[in-house]
Amino acid sequence: MDHDPRQSQARARRAGNLTGLSKGTTMQSIVCGAVTTGTMIFALALPATGTAEVVTETAGSIRATKATRTTTAGAVGRTAAAAVVAQADAGGGLPSSRDNLFGTDTPADGKTPSSRDELFGADPEPAEAASTSKDDLFGLSSNDGDAGSKKPQQTGLVFRGFVQQETAYTYADPAHWSRASLRGQIGTTGKLGDNIKWKATLRGFIDPLYFGSEYYPTPVRHDERSEALIGETYIDTSLKGVELRLGRQNIIWGEMVGLFFADVVSAKDLRSFVLPSFDIIRIPQWAARAEHFFGNSHVEFVWIPYNTYDNIGKPGAEFYPMQIPAPVGFTQQFRAEAIPARSIANSNYGGRFSTLQNGWDLTAFYYRSTDATATFYRDIDPFAQTITWQARHDRIWQAGGTMSKDLGTAVLKGEAVYTDGRSFNVTRPTEATGVVRQNTWDWALGLDFNLPRDIRLNLQGFQRIYQGHDRDLIHDHVESGATVLVNAKVFRKWEAEVLLIHSLNRSEYLVRPKMIWKVQPNLRVAFGVDVFDGPVTGVLGRYRDRDRVYVETRYDF
Repeated sequence: MDHDPRQSQARARRAGNLTGLSKGTTMQSIVCGAVTTGTMIFALALPATGTAEVVTETAGSIRATKATRTTTAGAVGRTAAAAVVAQADAGGGLPSSRDNLFGTDTPADGKTPSSRDELFGADPEPAEAASTSKDDLFGLSSNDGDAGSKKPQQTGLVFRGFVQQETAYTYADPAHWSRASLRGQIGTTGKLGDNIKWKATLRGFIDPLYFGSEYYPTPVRHDERSEALIGETYIDTSLKGVELRLGRQNIIWGEMVGLFFADVVSAKDLRSFVLPSFDIIRIPQWAARAEHFFGNSHVEFVWIPYNTYDNIGKPGAEFYPMQIPAPVGFTQQFRAEAIPARSIANSNYGGRFSTLQNGWDLTAFYYRSTDATATFYRDIDPFAQTITWQARHDRIWQAGGTMSKDLGTAVLKGEAVYTDGRSFNVTRPTEATGVVRQNTWDWALGLDFNLPRDIRLNLQGFQRIYQGHDRDLIHDHVESGATVLVNAKVFRKWEAEVLLIHSLNRSEYLVRPKMIWKVQPNLRVAFGVDVFDGPVTGVLGRYRDRDRVYVETRYDF
């Protein structure tokens, strides 16, 4: 888990995020897709086909957000919020009382923080950072693999992580076993002197199903049978009031629950679409990050010299973003994804300003990048009657902002992002590359409610607007969608949850009911069903034959 005080502060102020899609695949915003086939992601994340992302997060986020918003303005207020959220993670589960939930109870020792390090959790035994994954948002696990139980006092290195097993059976025709993975992550933190802190993390998975099954093409089996990679691994230091972080890190700018609209920096592992938790979906970037805090405000700058891009898998995989069948009489094939050369010209950079004013948490940002989301370019050979697709990454820039406000009975959140330079798929065969450049506006509004009887409700609406809309674009001029998430405690150790993501332009949706058994604070088992429906060109509908049942067990340590 991230023990960095800055990350704790930022996550405590936010604790929520979603993204992906095409005309179907692009629901762009869920429904606004990311498949470059003109897509948006809303808890979905399609290849750069116009992108929006849709990931699914909830309840816990509502809790964390509520705890955050009940603090007073200023650095102390935000720090206190971070401590409340950290308490929920480090203390073994959900808050035990209303005061504990909303951060209004008195500290156990009756004291208020006496130093900046204590306020921000930077003492030798730092507080756990706020949860940012979908399951963490619902209080099911701890981000970055932290255990739910209280951390023991130790003077040496403390290793934290998680072990997770997932088994899934796709019952839609053709029925088949689609997942049997064992995933793990382990990491630790330390200090080098008084001014340098570090974190090192490794993570990976193995799936025996892809060693023996002949159901998938050979490239897919090789890609999804096992993996090992470096997780968040960086050093932190400070220089004349500027906090510096150098290394592989998650940079999270979004404010929404389960949406990735303003979360423009993160790369994502989309080989299982947006079904896994956020800590599994997010891929850290190699970056240099500088931050400065002053009064109730904060400014940061990031530079990513070596970009990491969304992992969309291989053609023929369960959730490969391009699922549109070839026209009658044609065959189609895929070239290898075009990854831009490593150079200064292709590096990413940007900045963000945030402030807390009169209870409003406001941010504004600018980001110039080689798009992490892929767009599928097309080449038609009429003589060979072959269509060839290739995933490529456009050079884009984005500007936008986020806001959040505690309204008392609910927490209001919003995001807006303008994207310039991204390409989207069109249907006309005379377009040489099959894509056209379309600048877009994405916005989303959401409300988080904590209701009686341990019921948590999140409602969100979002939209993507295409400027100068091309009439042959796969997407409508305005693509709209909504999400509803309800989580309720039904027994002492059981919770029921359902997430609905629905396009407002067409009959296209994803519904995810599940039951969660919290065996222990750091051990939980989830039983669920994922049901997709819609047109094959939709960001959700393209997976209409991927309906599945699954069991997921996770142990955090």
